[in-house]
Amino acid sequence: MNYQADLNLALELADIADAISLQRFRALDLHVEDKPDRSPVTDADRSVEQALKKVLAEKAPADALIGEEYGNSGSASRTWIIDPIDGTANYLRGVPIWATLIALAIDGKPVVSVVSAPAMGRRWWAAPEVGAFTRDIDGSTREIKVSAISELDNASLSYNNLQLWDQAGLLPELTDLSRKIWRTRAYGDFWSYMLLAEGSVDIVAEHDLKIYDIAALVPIVEQAGGKFTALNGPLSAETSSVVATNSKLHDSVQKYFS
Repeated sequence: MNYQADLNLALELADIADAISLQRFRALDLHVEDKPDRSPVTDADRSVEQALKKVLAEKAPADALIGEEYGNSGSASRTWIIDPIDGTANYLRGVPIWATLIALAIDGKPVVSVVSAPAMGRRWWAAPEVGAFTRDIDGSTREIKVSAISELDNASLSYNNLQLWDQAGLLPELTDLSRKIWRTRAYGDFWSYMLLAEGSVDIVAEHDLKIYDIAALVPIVEQAGGKFTALNGPLSAETSSVVATNSKLHDSVQKYFS
């Protein structure tokens, strides 16, 4: 199957999202609310999702949509999955590490995706038969591949909030793993996974995610040669705790959490 048209549409959506989100970034009148789950949402989150939803209704009317802010619409084998701003807490504090996540899943499997981080001047995308690519801050494009690190003691791990590991009852396991590896950092959100796909990080593990947090990350990691699963099993639509690696380290890492 040729996914180029779908990828082109995803890239077009990313251009639209960037124009909206970047204009509101660090705006003095940015409106912020707390959602029922206590996570923040800004007027930029909502404006981006509304704009992308409108374009998809025009250009892919038969496809379903899952969005973080406005829920699900339609039912089809093809589903677009959108997180208008991944890293909203960074966005509202003026930290430039945030991105729009756009994915197309077919029969439940994310296959095409774009991650666009305009405040960083970066973008990543992937599709089958295309591979995984990034656009650097200088505007140049390059194909990306995961690292070839095969031993834990040479590996770099990025994890999310330690409080979430503690709440999941897995902080001792994370600590044990950290003792076996070379380096630990908490780069956070989409950025950890993009560094993995580029070969700069070897392991990423994270808790408390939703499908719109995950879907766009999967094709980029996988097309770059990595592996992306639940923390202790296969990935599913209900997965909230994940681990992604350069493939070579995956089994060794999962043993710590099984």
